[in-house]
Amino acid sequence: MKVAISGSHGLIGSALKASLDAGGHEVRRLPRGAFDPGLLEGLDAVVNLGGAGIAEERWTKARRRLIRESRVEGTARLVGALARVSRRPSVLVSASAIGYYGARGPERIDEGAASGSGFLAEVCRAWETAAEGAARAGIRTVLARTGIVLTPRGGALAKMLPPFRAGLGGPVGSGAQGFSWVALDDVVRALHHAIDTSTLSGPVNVVAPEPVPQREFARALGRALSRPAVLPLPAFAVRALFGRLGEEALLGGSFVVPRRLTESGFHFFHPSLGGALAHLLR
Repeated sequence: MKVAISGSHGLIGSALKASLDAGGHEVRRLPRGAFDPGLLEGLDAVVNLGGAGIAEERWTKARRRLIRESRVEGTARLVGALARVSRRPSVLVSASAIGYYGARGPERIDEGAASGSGFLAEVCRAWETAAEGAARAGIRTVLARTGIVLTPRGGALAKMLPPFRAGLGGPVGSGAQGFSWVALDDVVRALHHAIDTSTLSGPVNVVAPEPVPQREFARALGRALSRPAVLPLPAFAVRALFGRLGEEALLGGSFVVPRRLTESGFHFFHPSLGGALAHLLR
């Protein structure tokens, strides 16, 4: 296939590009911002992963604007360019996030759940609306609502490893909030699956089938590292250190399940947290 990727230098994008390269596919990196129509002609698929990092800085007003604009306006520009090419790709897989659902209680939620409240939910709604313009142009569009991606190479797990290895890890806040995770290997495979499965469109939760309370994740990570994981990070400290970012991304959470992925025949390499951590950290 001929596949173009926006955000190809990011955590997921670089892993996806490596996988596509290994499979003998032709991969085109899309530059940030403007999209040359010549790069978009004759493609079989486009994967849209661009966007400023969610958890890299405190959510100042300027940072929130950058997070939103880099996703919503970047996606709108890409979709507009795709609509103008003479031979459009058959599929657009556009990133979204389980932040769409906001903070929820203990119930398991799938793609049929309504959107929640908060900054992340608002960004995801606008992000998905921008991507849906591709569907109106006749391109099959998959909205990949990705959970917390686990890999020691970056993201949340890489940030947690130093304190946990030092024996300073533990639950965040109450620890009861949902922690909907997925191994990076399975994210890449799910994106392949979304490209290849012609019957799949609309929102698709890219999460492992066994979400856990955050305190259970902390215990599992401690076991995987043979370290205690009992030192809590109280909610007041999270708010003081991280502000609104901490309130939504660390103290909030939901138990999200991948109903549409599994119903479409996808099988996870790492369905259980203990097995995934053992694989990732060995």
